[in-house]
Amino acid sequence: MSIPVLTRARTTVNDGLETFGSMIALGLKASRYAVGDIVRGRFSWKEFFEQAWFMTRVALLPTILVAIPFGVIVAIQVGAIAQQIGAVSFTGAVNGIGVLRQGAPLVTSLLMAGAVGSAMCAALGSQTVREEVDAMRVMGLDPVRRLVAPRLAAATAVGLLLNVVVAATAMITGYALNVGSGDVSSGAYLDSFTSFAQPTDLLLAEGKAAIFGFLATIIACHKGLSATGGPKGVADAVNQSVVLSVITLAVVNVAITQAYVMLVPQRIA
Repeated sequence: MSIPVLTRARTTVNDGLETFGSMIALGLKASRYAVGDIVRGRFSWKEFFEQAWFMTRVALLPTILVAIPFGVIVAIQVGAIAQQIGAVSFTGAVNGIGVLRQGAPLVTSLLMAGAVGSAMCAALGSQTVREEVDAMRVMGLDPVRRLVAPRLAAATAVGLLLNVVVAATAMITGYALNVGSGDVSSGAYLDSFTSFAQPTDLLLAEGKAAIFGFLATIIACHKGLSATGGPKGVADAVNQSVVLSVITLAVVNVAITQAYVMLVPQRIA
């Protein structure tokens, strides 16, 4: 292997580690500001509600439109396999728990990364290239406190709400298809779900949604605040933000799921 190739590889690794460290520092700083300002009564609730409403407007309709076909696909596939093996009575458990534990948080993460994260990154990137962020620093205002912390709190709250919307929409869609087709009765469908579902399943889903919202926000804000090169730089930052968010959230989802399966006993209630 030639020396230039090794040099490029070393540079790429160093840049990746530097970006990773910068994101961790940004996340810790924004979290400290958010928690500290809430406790001291200095938190910018106006900015929080504006950002939460903006994120809801951006992501709510796409979330519902994605959750419905997702519920249809899961219901059809689960129903077909259940019929083949003669386990139609367990359709509710497989469909409902699969959506609650994996489907809803995963769809939420994609929407947070694609819709909310890209919009957030574009907004901050535009402010950065127009030197508005530098102007805030000159005036003695910390951009992390004024811009990142409220967005971090808003995205975490919106992620929790979107996860509930996705889970409810997909599970209702699956129930309507399976019960409406006559393959399984309403009582058998609901009984199988309540027999296998646990309260920790909902806690797992909501915990994932909060973590995904947090991570997507930190990645989007970091890329937005580090954008350079005018409109093209903002576009590149948005693209990098979405790609990195999707990869990160997928890896974190696998890690959380594996930890949950290992630590929480799976049983019939």
